[in-house]
Amino acid sequence: MATTTTSTVASPVDFETFGDYAPPPNAYRAEDNIATLVYPIDGRLSDDGSTGFAAEPGRYHLYFSLYCPWAQRPLIALALRGLGDIVSCSAVDPVRDGRGWAFREGPGHGPDPVNGFTLLRDAYLATDPTFDGHVSVPALWDRVTRRLVSNHYATMTIDLETCFAPWADPSVELYPEHDRAEIDTVNREIVRDLASGTYAALHAKTQADYDAVSTRVFGALDRFEARLASRRFLVGDHITDADLLLYVNLVRFDVIAVPLGRLNLRRLVDSPNLWAYARDLYQRPAFRDTTNFDHIKTGTFRTGAGIKTSRIVPAGPTVDWDAPHDRDRLG
Repeated sequence: MATTTTSTVASPVDFETFGDYAPPPNAYRAEDNIATLVYPIDGRLSDDGSTGFAAEPGRYHLYFSLYCPWAQRPLIALALRGLGDIVSCSAVDPVRDGRGWAFREGPGHGPDPVNGFTLLRDAYLATDPTFDGHVSVPALWDRVTRRLVSNHYATMTIDLETCFAPWADPSVELYPEHDRAEIDTVNREIVRDLASGTYAALHAKTQADYDAVSTRVFGALDRFEARLASRRFLVGDHITDADLLLYVNLVRFDVIAVPLGRLNLRRLVDSPNLWAYARDLYQRPAFRDTTNFDHIKTGTFRTGAGIKTSRIVPAGPTVDWDAPHDRDRLG
């Protein structure tokens, strides 16, 4: 199912002409007293094709940004399952102006190899010519129907963790049936109390608002610190989707949450179990190879928070992610 395209790229980022990207008002809904983005393209993959999108090698392409934690999670899943040759992937420029995600030449990103689009919005409009919502990553493209299957990061990730069994490493079970209820419970806690914390703290209008966010975030970190004191992973005795979700938030904590959200009560490196746990995961190729601190920082401080930070990208922090973690003792 190879596709031949003419390589084209978007013009350089131009904030003066296009302004900053901002999701439209219809992109949000209220959930748990948090403004949550809506992901309206929600097709599902299936091994038997019953959903209309059969899990077939070479059929799907994942558009992602290494800046985005939600997009890093399915990348890790594909790498752990050995599906890199089954589902192709390509990165957008981590820096967005008002046009949204774009395909440009640069370190770690380049032209769209499947459709030759210059903007990711083009994939959304090819799917729905009336689309006027939030253009987000990850976005999964179907070469057969020539449309996006999904931009719903949570269900998309689960599908990439559970479908394609004939081509996947059978020893890797990221969402095993017998652990799904517990994984889902842990994931809800991560999303509710940790994932939304940085931007909730950044946008807090009063001291009381900030204090409430800080209490919620550090309460969650304390619970995970205690949970990981006697177990190597969050659920069961091997890596699951819950670990992927916690990792993509932890790896951004000292880099983003501390300076941007002013969530500086403690850093990740001040929590012995969490810091060792994060290093344990980082030192595995699937996690290391999808972690790009430059993309994380430039995507945050030049784009999403650029207005509040004068687009100044911090130099640090400098920490040793390759230091021994001693988590092997937990099995």
